[in-house]
Amino acid sequence: MPYADPGRPPLTSASAYLWWVARGQAGLVGSCVAWSSLAFVSAAALPYLLGVAVDAGLERGPVRALWSAVLLLLAVGLLGALANVMEHRRLVEGWIRAAFRSSQLLGHHVTRTGDAVTAELPTGEVVATVASDSLRVGEVFWILPRLVGALVSYAVVAVLLLRASVALGLAVLVGLPTVAAMLALIVRPLSRREADQRAAGGRLTTLGADTVAGLRILRGIGGEDVFAGRYRDQSQRVRRAGVRVAQTESVLDALKALLPGLFLAAVVWYGARLAIAGTITPGELVTFFGYAAFLTQPLDVATEALRIVTRAVVGVRRMLRVLSVPPTGADTREQPLDLGERPPATEASSLVDEATGVALPAGRLTAVVSPDPDESAALALRLGLLGSGHDRRVRLGGIPLAELGLAEVRRRIVVAESMPHLFTGSLREELDVRGGSDDAAKLAALHVADAHDVLESVPGGLDGHVAEKGRSLSGGQRQRLALARALLTEAEVLVLVEPTSAVDAHTEARIARRLAAARAGRTTVVVTASPLVLDHVDHVVLLAGGRVLAEGTHRGLLAADDEGGRRYRGVVSRAAAEDDLIDPYDPREEDPRATAHR
Repeated sequence: MPYADPGRPPLTSASAYLWWVARGQAGLVGSCVAWSSLAFVSAAALPYLLGVAVDAGLERGPVRALWSAVLLLLAVGLLGALANVMEHRRLVEGWIRAAFRSSQLLGHHVTRTGDAVTAELPTGEVVATVASDSLRVGEVFWILPRLVGALVSYAVVAVLLLRASVALGLAVLVGLPTVAAMLALIVRPLSRREADQRAAGGRLTTLGADTVAGLRILRGIGGEDVFAGRYRDQSQRVRRAGVRVAQTESVLDALKALLPGLFLAAVVWYGARLAIAGTITPGELVTFFGYAAFLTQPLDVATEALRIVTRAVVGVRRMLRVLSVPPTGADTREQPLDLGERPPATEASSLVDEATGVALPAGRLTAVVSPDPDESAALALRLGLLGSGHDRRVRLGGIPLAELGLAEVRRRIVVAESMPHLFTGSLREELDVRGGSDDAAKLAALHVADAHDVLESVPGGLDGHVAEKGRSLSGGQRQRLALARALLTEAEVLVLVEPTSAVDAHTEARIARRLAAARAGRTTVVVTASPLVLDHVDHVVLLAGGRVLAEGTHRGLLAADDEGGRRYRGVVSRAAAEDDLIDPYDPREEDPRATAHR
């Protein structure tokens, strides 16, 4: 572990999924069943051998018969101890492998669905499924081999009991299933209450995630107390659901102790009367008592198996809801296409979005401008196969992205969104997400992103610690750090969505100039309306109403006297309006406003 490929399970039903997991570790499951059967049968043999030893000691016969029974009892006990040790080791391994395979499968699938999974299911539901439902699958492979072993031992005991006394044997064999059936009546309401608790917990996780994500906004509008109250109310619902589960479990645990105890007392009373009447020997009475006590173990295992499997089925159904969300790509091909399938190198990095008509030539820095920011952002996601569905309208080098597979698309195309996500760890690890770049390359990327101040704000430089979500950094620092991280991927095609929206105009101009130089000769797409950036790109595409309205250079579009030029100036002028408020003179760089509006 981890598995190189967790596989592709059937999504038809919970039982089909569990059977698929079992087939994936068939050898381990078989080993678990064998050791569990040996452990239970060894335990089942002890009452029989103990009764033989008692009768041998009472008959005043040869001492050798007594010693033989005692030595055989000792050997079976040692064998049972070994079987229990091996059973536990193999069961733990089976539990871990089944749970980890399910968790890995869910994690891999969620990464392939992009934002489609959160559009179908609440975030808390997805998190709870990955965190807990996969463990329920592991529990199934802990209990089912033990259930098989318990059933095997039950069959062995049935044969031995009926050979000794048909009446007492039938009493034991019929009484225990009756007790199990009575306990099963409690399991169904318990499972229902556990499902209610699970759903309430998922809603609580979703509410908590949403509240934390919007905490700064909530504080700004004075809504923090309102959402805290909602979280508190939902927490109480989860607590009440947990109490109801605990109440039902307490009743079940009490009955699991009471009913077998009453049954055991009845067997001892009936067996004692048979022994007094001479129908059975004292040793057989000891054997029957031992069997009655032993058979409570298979009863406990069967009851626990019913509860675990019922709970696992609920969890697997939730897992299947996540796994049923279609991945972004048509397949999950992990290996790059054969060279024979690829287009010539001069065309390999050209991107075409057939839905809008946007054509992004290879080796050039292209900007996409739109009066509707959501429209251009959606195009950027589509270019990286990050939207939902199997969109075959985007082609890279003439090949639909959906046919390349996600592994190939992720290797060749990197999309850096406008809201960067930073993770906990050292600055060096934060920057080098693909591995392999040296410190010089990291520093060069930070220079292009004008992010040297990040090195100063993080104690320890590249070895310094970045807090979760970059809390210790300003919005502009987080954005520039994310830009440096994207540059370090050395992607064949780099798509940047508003990479300079959180920085001042002077910094923006420096980044635009350096970005153009750093990505020279490689396909780069920038979604922006900033004139400071647009003045440094090779080509500009104006996207409006789902189609290309105009394209050309930034200066050419500014000077155009047609509808495209007028629409373009209207979009760019809104972004340029704020530039007029800054000091146009920066001793470090050429005047950015003059550069943009020359």
